[in-house]
Amino acid sequence: MIYSTEVSHMCPVAKGAYHGPAPIPEEGKWVQVKEIREISGLTHGIGYCAPQQGACKLTLNVKDGIIEEALVETIGCSGMTHSAAMASEILPGKTLLEALNTDLVCDAINVAMRELFLQIVYGRTQTAFSENGLPIGAGLEDLGKGLRSQVGTTYGTKVKGSRYLELAEGYITRLALDAENQIIGYEFVHVGKMMAAIKKGTEPAEAMKNATGTYGRFAEAVKYIDPRNE
Repeated sequence: MIYSTEVSHMCPVAKGAYHGPAPIPEEGKWVQVKEIREISGLTHGIGYCAPQQGACKLTLNVKDGIIEEALVETIGCSGMTHSAAMASEILPGKTLLEALNTDLVCDAINVAMRELFLQIVYGRTQTAFSENGLPIGAGLEDLGKGLRSQVGTTYGTKVKGSRYLELAEGYITRLALDAENQIIGYEFVHVGKMMAAIKKGTEPAEAMKNATGTYGRFAEAVKYIDPRNE
């Protein structure tokens, strides 16, 4: 250790009371964190790239400072989907500090990692007050049946109005309009359920029919339109 001349000539003064770090809530316990390995928790965070062309939702399940589970969801940019594929290989097994200082290929994913780091080290995780936190695999529960991200895609213009393309229920196939051409419901295909049925041997047409549902006052419509072609 190198000390400046001024410090070297100072007389020592004894340190009084020990002021340790403030305890943070972690999986149902209060912990005075001094090292990365003392941090645990599951949480989510959002990041976006500099041109704000795309965004990433990142979910991490951390146990004893190690990322045991990572869910990477991206939207808005084709390249970032491939970055997400790499990030899902890169993140598990790293410590929080390693992950913070790792290039996760896409700026949106890097920003999401930064935001999660802040949440986790300040005790703001989703499992801060949940005893023992959540098991590895809990991240998949956000995806629901069929393991697909919750995606909402809608489009609208002043001259032609709104088009619902994909909502929580699934891929929108038809919009239901009333006599005033207002949307009163829609027909959708739950793609996850359809693909699961096809993989089990169901004919595609039948699988699609079985995975089709409606929302709102769909049956009362005066007119139905394809939101992508009409």
